[in-house]
Amino acid sequence: MIVELGHFALMLALGVALVQAVAPLIGWFRHDARLMATATSAARAQFVAIVVSYLCLTWAFISKDFSVAYVAQNNYSEMPFIYRLTAVWGAHEGSMLLWVLVLAGWTFAVSVFNRRLPSDMRALVLSVLGFVSIGFLAFVLLTSDPFTRLFPVPADGSGLNPILQDPGMASHPPMLYMGYVGFSVAFAFAIAALITGRLDAAWARWARPWTTAAWVFLTLGITIGSWWSYHVLGWGGWWFWDPVENASFMPWLAGTALIHSLAVTEKRGLLKSWTVLLSILAFSLCLFGTFLVRSGVLVSVHAFASDPSRGLFVLGFIGAVVGVSLALYAWRAPRFKADGELRLWSREGFLLFNNVFLAAACGAVLLGELYPLIVNAVSTSKISVGPPYFNTVFFPLFGPLFVLLGFAGVVAWKRAQLRTIVQRLRIPLLLALVAAAVLPFALVGKTAVTAAAGGLLAVWIITTAVAELWRWVRSRNSAVAGLKSISRATWGMTLAHIGMAVCLIGISFNSAFSIERDARMAPGAVEHLSGYDFSLGEVHAAEGPNYTALIATVYVVKDGERIATLHPQKRTFRPGGQEQTDAGVAKGALRDLYVSLGNDFGNGTWGLRMYVEPLVRFIWYGGLLMFIGGGLAATDPRYRLARAARRVRVAADAAAETA
Repeated sequence: MIVELGHFALMLALGVALVQAVAPLIGWFRHDARLMATATSAARAQFVAIVVSYLCLTWAFISKDFSVAYVAQNNYSEMPFIYRLTAVWGAHEGSMLLWVLVLAGWTFAVSVFNRRLPSDMRALVLSVLGFVSIGFLAFVLLTSDPFTRLFPVPADGSGLNPILQDPGMASHPPMLYMGYVGFSVAFAFAIAALITGRLDAAWARWARPWTTAAWVFLTLGITIGSWWSYHVLGWGGWWFWDPVENASFMPWLAGTALIHSLAVTEKRGLLKSWTVLLSILAFSLCLFGTFLVRSGVLVSVHAFASDPSRGLFVLGFIGAVVGVSLALYAWRAPRFKADGELRLWSREGFLLFNNVFLAAACGAVLLGELYPLIVNAVSTSKISVGPPYFNTVFFPLFGPLFVLLGFAGVVAWKRAQLRTIVQRLRIPLLLALVAAAVLPFALVGKTAVTAAAGGLLAVWIITTAVAELWRWVRSRNSAVAGLKSISRATWGMTLAHIGMAVCLIGISFNSAFSIERDARMAPGAVEHLSGYDFSLGEVHAAEGPNYTALIATVYVVKDGERIATLHPQKRTFRPGGQEQTDAGVAKGALRDLYVSLGNDFGNGTWGLRMYVEPLVRFIWYGGLLMFIGGGLAATDPRYRLARAARRVRVAADAAAETA
C-alpha cells in the first residue's frame, strides 16, 4: 500500500507540475492574475506530493520491503540503519527521486520567499521551474521508477555498494544536488527576464541570492566529495580529474562567473545579455553532468547507471532546454541595452576579465570531456583525457585569474586612477613576494616552484581582500562604526576570497610535496618516508555489522618518538564478497600521514601504501570558508524583499506626515 501511494504521489506531482507550468504562462499572455496566482499553490502542492513519495520509498528501505526491486538491489538486512537511509539515493532510481525532491524544494522556497516579487515575474519563474519539473518527473516515471515491484520476492537484498557505505554518503549527494538543481532557479529567472524583457538592476538583485545559494551548496558538495574520495578510495588523492568530478566542476566554474556577472549587472547595469547567457549555460552544464552520470557513456566510480534509453531521454531533454533557451535568447537578448559605458580600467572591467578566464577554464574542461566521447563515437579507437591535459591547460588560466582577483578588490566602480591602484597594491605585492620565499620553508621546511607560486598568489588574494576592509574601516569615524557599516555581503565576499586563497595553498603545497611509497611489509618491518618511520604491527580479523575486516596496526615514529598509530582496514562486505579499503589517517593541520592496506602476499607479508600529505586539509578548510562566505553573501538583508518593501512604506509614510 505504501509503495503504491509513493507511485501515485509521483504521478500526482507530474499533473500538478503541468498546471504549475502552463496555467501561469497562459495567465501572463492573457493578463489574468488569477491564473498566474495558481503557480504558487501548484508549486507547494507539488512539493508535498514529492515529499510523500520520497517518504514512502524511505519507509520501504527502513521496513526492508524486498518486494520493491530498487530496495532489493540496494538494501540488506544486516546493513546499519544510517546506510538504509542513505541507500534511498544510493543508486540511479532513488537518486533521481532525490533530484526531483530537491527541485521541488527549491521551487517551494521560491514560492515562499519571493512573495514580494512582481506577480508576473514570480509566475513566470515558477512556470519555468514547472516545465523543468515535468521533464524530470517524466524521466523518473518512464525510465527510472523506484517503486517497481519484484516477483518472486527475495529473502534478502543485494546490499548497497560498499564504497557508498560511508558517512560521506549522507551529505555529499544531497549538497551536490542542492547546487546542481539550485541553478535551475537562476535559469528560471533568466528565461522570465527574456520573456518579459525586464532585465535591470532590480532583476539582478532578485536573482543574485538564489544563484549565490546554489553556488554555496555546490561548493560544499564538491568539497565533501573531495574529502570523501581522499579517505575512501585508498590512493591518497583529493582530485583526479575524473569525468564525473568534472561534471560538477563545470557548473561551479560557470556559476562563479555568473555571480560576479550579476554583481556588475546589479551595480552598473552592464553585461546584461552575458549574465543571461551564463544563467542558461550553468544550468545546461548541470543537465550535461546528469547525462554523463546516467547514460553509460562513461566508466567511473561515480557513475550511477548504464542504460542507453535513459541517456537518450536526458539528451533529448537537454536538447529541448538548450534549444528553446538559446532561441529565446537570440530573439530577445539584442533588446537589452547597457545602462552605461564599460571601462576596462574599472572594477566592472576587471570582473569582465574574471569572466573571460572562468569561461575559458570551463571550456577547457568541457573540451576534455567531449573530445574522447566524440572520438569514441566516430571511430573504433578508444582514447581518454586525463590529468596531464587538464593540469597543462587549466592552471595557466587560473594563474592570471588569481592575479585579477587581487586587483578587482581595490579598483573602484566606473573608473579607477592608476596612481591610486598602484598605491593600494604596493604593500600586498611586497607581502606576496616575501611569502613566495618564506612560506614554503615556514610550513614544510623546503621550497618548490609550485608551492612558492601558490603562496605568492594566496597571500596576494588575502592581503588585497583584508586591505580593502581596512580602508573601509579607516574611512569611518571609529573602528567600531567602520566594522558595523560593512555589509554582510562584503564580509561574505571577503571570506570566500580568503577561502579560495587557503584552498590554493593546500593545492599547490600538496601537489609539490606529497610523497608516497608502496611496500611489502612483514610485522616488525620498517619503511622510511620523508623523515617518518612506518612499521607494521599485527594484522587481525574483526567483524562489522555487515562485513568482515582485516585490520592492520601501523606505528609511525619521528625522531625516535611514536607520533601516531594507524589502523587501515580491508573490508569484505556481505552479501557478494565485495572488498573496500578504509585508510588509516593521522590527521594534522600541516600534514596527514595516510596508510592503506593492500593484498596478503603470504608468509605474513602485506602490501602497504604510505603517504605523507602536506597541507592537504587546507583544501577542505578553504572550501568550508568559501561555503560560509557565500552563505553570508546570499543572506545579506538587502536581498530580503519584504524588508525592502517595509522600508519603502516607512519612507513613504514619513514623507506623507511631513507634507
